[in-house]
Amino acid sequence: MHPVPLHHVWQYTDIDRAFWERHLEDWVPQRIFDAHTHVNEPQFRIEEMTDQKRRQYWVNEIAEPIGADDAQRCFETVFPDRQFSCLAFGHPGLDYDIEQSNTSLREECVRRGWHHLAVAKPEWSAERLEVELSPTTTLGIKPYYSLIPGQDPETRDKFLEASIFQFLPHHQLELLNQRGACVMLHVPKADRLGHPENIAEIKQIRREYPRVIVIIAHLGRCYTLPHAEEALPQLADDEGLYFDNSAVLNPDVHRLALQTFGPSRILYGTDNPVFYMRGRRQWEGTTYINRTNYPFHFNKNREPPEVEAKYTLYAYEALRAIKQACEQLELGPSEVEAIFHGNAERIVATLMAE
Repeated sequence: MHPVPLHHVWQYTDIDRAFWERHLEDWVPQRIFDAHTHVNEPQFRIEEMTDQKRRQYWVNEIAEPIGADDAQRCFETVFPDRQFSCLAFGHPGLDYDIEQSNTSLREECVRRGWHHLAVAKPEWSAERLEVELSPTTTLGIKPYYSLIPGQDPETRDKFLEASIFQFLPHHQLELLNQRGACVMLHVPKADRLGHPENIAEIKQIRREYPRVIVIIAHLGRCYTLPHAEEALPQLADDEGLYFDNSAVLNPDVHRLALQTFGPSRILYGTDNPVFYMRGRRQWEGTTYINRTNYPFHFNKNREPPEVEAKYTLYAYEALRAIKQACEQLELGPSEVEAIFHGNAERIVATLMAE
């Protein structure tokens, strides 16, 4: 087949199709629910990405906005012959018109049978947030520390060490608790989920706002096994706390998460459009390096051309890692289906019934 344009600088190629057929087609369930995907119409970007910002952080070079039409086209390309739905939210950054992005995406989700979380600014009052949540098709919010007012254009991580309550304040949690709504929580801190303040604050949220359905994104940003071993067991006993496995490429982390929480508390997610990138990730201790075949600023230590020629999509590498973990734990088809769609569908049904 000829390469098919995918997103940004990426194409879908014979390498990808062969990888899907060899490793995934007979294993990935017929229904897929992506619980973590970003959709933003490009016209709502109000501050263009600069070369300076691209050099700050690798995601800044990858996360070009993807509109709903292109997102659906990419889903259909990357997950051939699968029934697909998702929990979609915009890019959580002040370089977008948050209000217009939320409105547009909510309408697109209704049109396409997807589900929606609103990106929420921490300075919003409860009354302002209630306006955002008033449409019954908006199931909750996506907060983020990069939405804290006073951001510094010199660095995306000015508020990396923030308390969760600085970008998910108590008055918003009180409203979310009243409504039985959802929070997709990307934890702060360089130490990731395992930082004692993160653990304490998540437990406080679960204790004080028990009707909020909390989904911790990216397995708490535990992309390496040492981070996962430190953090995940500390939250094992709370059966009402959920995790999405988006952006995790390490099969050992997937295995530990499944052992710790069981397959009923983990939701499949992609973190697309980021994971349309081609390449692979490698780990050493608590650090990782992203390999890719495009000359981004972060991609300084290139692998040989013959290795790069075999790269597939990060989304496919993540799927293979999940498969490896599930097979090592001898999970059955019903447990795999729970991860890929059943758990998310159950949560969505609960949210829509509120």
